[in-house]
Amino acid sequence: MSETKTPALQYRFDGPEDAPVLILGPSLGTTWHMWDRQVPELAKQWRVFRFDLPGHGGAPAYPVGSVGELASRLLATLDGLGVQRFGYAGCALGGAIGLELALRHPERLASLAVIAASPRFGTADEFRQRGVIVRTNGLDPIARTSPDRWFTGGFAAAQPAITDWAVQMVRTTDPGCYIAACEALAAFDVRPELGRVGVPTLVLVGSEDKVTGPAAARTLVAGIPDARLAVVPGASHLVPVEQPAAVTDLLVRHFSTAWQPGYVESSTGQIAIPAAPVKPVLAPPPQPQQPAPIAEIAPAPVVPPPTNGRPDPYDAGIKVRREVLGDAHVDRALAQADEFSGDFQEFITRYAWGEIWDRPGLDRRSRSCVTLTALVAGGHLDELAFHTRAALRNGLTPSEIKEVLMQAAVYCGLPAANSAFKVAQQVIREETTPTE
Repeated sequence: MSETKTPALQYRFDGPEDAPVLILGPSLGTTWHMWDRQVPELAKQWRVFRFDLPGHGGAPAYPVGSVGELASRLLATLDGLGVQRFGYAGCALGGAIGLELALRHPERLASLAVIAASPRFGTADEFRQRGVIVRTNGLDPIARTSPDRWFTGGFAAAQPAITDWAVQMVRTTDPGCYIAACEALAAFDVRPELGRVGVPTLVLVGSEDKVTGPAAARTLVAGIPDARLAVVPGASHLVPVEQPAAVTDLLVRHFSTAWQPGYVESSTGQIAIPAAPVKPVLAPPPQPQQPAPIAEIAPAPVVPPPTNGRPDPYDAGIKVRREVLGDAHVDRALAQADEFSGDFQEFITRYAWGEIWDRPGLDRRSRSCVTLTALVAGGHLDELAFHTRAALRNGLTPSEIKEVLMQAAVYCGLPAANSAFKVAQQVIREETTPTE
């Protein structure tokens, strides 16, 4: 008899063994060493726990495709160590884990700090595109451009050793785990739930952060009932590295004054959490450079669901359609739908995507192979273009797409394959060329 266990995360402790536990969560592409400059001061008052994301910093490469699963692995690791209640500070993806803990496991959390974070990180398309680039070119293009995303230009120029360290951190990350983490961020969106975060929260952001800047931080503060904003001047995305003293001081002050105690309810023996103070949830400020939320996109016309007793496949269909083709493509199709074409958009979403693409019999890679072949056979080159993009998003490499088209050349004809190669070649060049 075997039992499947949740893989533990790679971790280390610093500080007194009898002190309250304070967890520091890393950003995508980094290791626990991003917190090195904070630990000496924090470890005076807390038992500091740092962890590496899967496949980062030499950690075992067990890919995780959702922020919720990352939070579960962290909790499983802490359970094994006997740690039940803790404070948490996380940067970027680490901050997303903190929000997930506050929403799904509030009884474990005493206080929260989210740094360079957002309730939704850009768009799903952006992160899935990054996965395509890594799958095709490896991590080197991402590594070389990381300093531009993480640091201000002046810091990067003045600190070449730290810049090189940042590049090497990304290069040594497991590509599969990096891609899975991109998928986790692509799917992460807690904007509607921020009002349920019930612990004291510090929202910290660099004034020059171009990835998750002050606008995203203000959205968090507006939505979380007990939240304070701290903007660190002269810092970009990786604030704890660029401005270590300022971040350390802010974390010490926050966790020293905003540590919410748990207490045992006498009748049940369960740990109860005091209710969060009531605060109106404000609408997020205008964000011209942010993509419009999916909920604001004009939906396809509402059609009564099937009456055969099964769940309506439309919801599953629109989800799969977005994941495979990308938000931008689906948004354009829905926006162009009118009284004449709306029923057709409804039809393909419900039946092609909700009934067929969501069937469990084949994985999405296999379905992409079948679809590409069928489109070559039918000479449907417009559809072939966006399904080539979909195949890359579904995990096929350019080499594998080439093999599909070679196979199609034999069974569908050379002229059809010749046209298909031209279309696919252009799409692959566009999708897999790293942007500097």
